[in-house]
Amino acid sequence: MKRIAAILAFSAVAAPAFAGGPAVVVDEPVVIAPAPVVVSAPQGNWAGFYGGASLGYGNFDGETAGVKVLDGDGAIGGVQLGYRWDLGNTVIGVEGAFAGSNIKDDAVDAKLKNKTDLKLQLGYDLGQSLIYATAGASWAKASIAGTDYSDNGWVAGLGYDYDLGNNWIVGAEYLYNKYDNFDNSNVDLDGSTFAIRANYRF
Repeated sequence: MKRIAAILAFSAVAAPAFAGGPAVVVDEPVVIAPAPVVVSAPQGNWAGFYGGASLGYGNFDGETAGVKVLDGDGAIGGVQLGYRWDLGNTVIGVEGAFAGSNIKDDAVDAKLKNKTDLKLQLGYDLGQSLIYATAGASWAKASIAGTDYSDNGWVAGLGYDYDLGNNWIVGAEYLYNKYDNFDNSNVDLDGSTFAIRANYRF
């Protein structure tokens, strides 16, 4: 009888402990971070033909045997026509430009009349903007003391274009021109120009 009473007492004590069944351990959900968003560099559309006009300022020097014999400055402006290939981030192009000049040195009656540049371009597409380097061949005509001279040389420089939309482009360009022994005159002619440009792409 005592044994039965003990079993009943134990059951009464143990029953509440097992009433809820075994405890279930719930794993916390694993939070997976979203994959990083890859933002590609913006790209514009610089392909095709374009043409326009430029206006700026230039300074040219002339030296003979290391001695400066002329130093002229003044306005310069003209027209340009080119074509570009847009290869994604890289833009290549070719451009022909003619500029009339009022760059002169009154002290020696010397004037750069005009120059024609044929240039290659290598640029980087920034979307609405384009930066580029340019280099090529150049032909120039000058007058000294009433006599006309002409010769060829080379040109190199840097440029920046900004796409306004509706096929209009504005920009700026720095060029350095050099002509050694200009038209066998024993004068090495070189100078820099900076111009603001406006082009229409068609």
